[in-house]
Amino acid sequence: MYAVVVTGGKQYRVCPGDQIRVEKLNAEAGSTVCLDKVLVVGGEGETMVGAPYVAGAAVEAEVVENGKADKVIIFKYKAKKDYRKKQGHRQPYTELKINGISMNGEMKSKVEEAPKAEAEAAVAEAPVDLKAMKKAELAEFAAAKGIEVDSKLKKEEMIAAIEAALK
Repeated sequence: MYAVVVTGGKQYRVCPGDQIRVEKLNAEAGSTVCLDKVLVVGGEGETMVGAPYVAGAAVEAEVVENGKADKVIIFKYKAKKDYRKKQGHRQPYTELKINGISMNGEMKSKVEEAPKAEAEAAVAEAPVDLKAMKKAELAEFAAAKGIEVDSKLKKEEMIAAIEAALK
């Protein structure tokens, strides 16, 4: 299930479990906010489009942190006139973790941790094509599997060492 919400003059497509950065909200970290300006709710074969908002729909989110984005430098100058002006700006933001999407006050979709863990386990067990990986990816893969491989080895030697350790 997904929803399109409006906050801070921008639109965001969100699903339960997503983390998004929005314009600064007046909420402390750890608190829960309710985004009630929902334009579209969809998923599971049905889509509801509001005019302009879907009646009774809301998105529940938890505030992860409030912070400032990276600095943007504004530099103005005029050629041959000895005019230089340097200015910096850091835009404040609020990071939200989407907990669920509700329709008419009842939660239709909550974050489901178990299916995600099962999907990650299935991906981890899937066969991996080592020859298609780059040397850095091979070293990262070996570290994730707990295999010690010397980074000075050639790619073919790294593949052979990883395959021998996996068997």
